[in-house]
Amino acid sequence: MPEAVECTLVLNADDIVGESIVWDDRRQVLYWVDIGGKRIHRLDPQSGEHKTWPAPEFPTSIGLREDGGAILGMTRRVALWDFDGDFRTLAIPEPNMPDNRLNEGRVAPDGSFWVGTMSSNLTESGEPKDQGPKSGYYYRVDGTGAVTRLCADAFGITNTMIWAQDGVFITADTTENALYRYRVSPDRLALSDRQAFGQPFERGLPDGSCLDSEGGIWTCRVVGGSCLTRTLMDGTVDRVVELDCSWPTSCTFGGPNLDTLFVTSARFTMTAEHLQANPQEGAVFAVRPGVAGLREPRFRFND
Repeated sequence: MPEAVECTLVLNADDIVGESIVWDDRRQVLYWVDIGGKRIHRLDPQSGEHKTWPAPEFPTSIGLREDGGAILGMTRRVALWDFDGDFRTLAIPEPNMPDNRLNEGRVAPDGSFWVGTMSSNLTESGEPKDQGPKSGYYYRVDGTGAVTRLCADAFGITNTMIWAQDGVFITADTTENALYRYRVSPDRLALSDRQAFGQPFERGLPDGSCLDSEGGIWTCRVVGGSCLTRTLMDGTVDRVVELDCSWPTSCTFGGPNLDTLFVTSARFTMTAEHLQANPQEGAVFAVRPGVAGLREPRFRFND
């Protein structure tokens, strides 16, 4: 049964597709992207100070770097950025697949940047369009910019990136309403032994996820799911937390004690009538689930 955990509106960001929220434990701020709005956010939840930067193309994900800057997935490239100035290309994972774009991206525990792709569902202006065939893949980008495709499995929409214990990687294909479990090779350059992880959940579709300190996986249920699920490592869903938005997209633990779960959301494809009745769509929310999270890894350049 869904739990009665208070959901607090943190910022009415009006994001078209808010995504990839991450907590910077050094600055005590949140960063996230608005893919369709072509902008990057920073928010101090304590003071309420909020800043946005325009992006020259679709920013699809953001991670933190060990040297204090940021690493971003953009429309077709992975870029370095220092919270001002130019976006410097580090890698182009799919130079020969012009109909694809980058989607989910996250810094891995070893300091590399993993990013997934998908057949683009956006026009140049950010309007929705029909996707092409399933053509998304996962890639690893190291500190030199070298790109490695991690497996041959194709995805409709790559989402959820969780490095669990014992060399296990959990991910999702949103189009299939499915979570998958992979084995990570010892050199972290390959994924193998794909298996279904748990049963399809009946509300919405899986989007972004994060891991708590007890090994629970918190997943946003987009496309009308209006909730977060917590999945245990055996694949069972042990908690469902209701949210005040219909398209939650990504989540991260933050705050001084890493015990607040911040959630982005989207207003992508929603009608004017729905948005007038539900102006909080596309906002950032917070819940206190009674469990703490983990610090995010940071991208490292090779020595």
